[in-house]
Amino acid sequence: MKTLIQCTTLTAALAFSGLAVATDVEHFEGKDSNTLPEAVANFSEYNDKLEAVLDGELTPEAMNEVHQLTYTLEKAIAKMSEELDNLAVTLEEVHLASESADGDTVSEQGAAYLEKSRQLVK
Repeated sequence: MKTLIQCTTLTAALAFSGLAVATDVEHFEGKDSNTLPEAVANFSEYNDKLEAVLDGELTPEAMNEVHQLTYTLEKAIAKMSEELDNLAVTLEEVHLASESADGDTVSEQGAAYLEKSRQLVK
């Protein structure tokens, strides 16, 4: 009986220590994307970095690098998503103004749309 208790205790200790290691993940800041051009640049640069890592062997060091890269990519995608939502609103204003032949709004919002949308191309 004593051996069974010792084995059970040892098994539980090993299981929980492995769980602690598996969930002990370091978090990183990532590079900020404060503007759409920054987000596009970071997205492009960090996708290239991710691709380079994925082309190699996925060692523990590589997995850590992937983990770090994703923080910047997530920030870039979040900024681009926010900006695309705003861009869709602007385009809808152009669309609706065109239906009612509101030239001033089409001109003004169309210019704003083009200025912002052209920032998506690096």
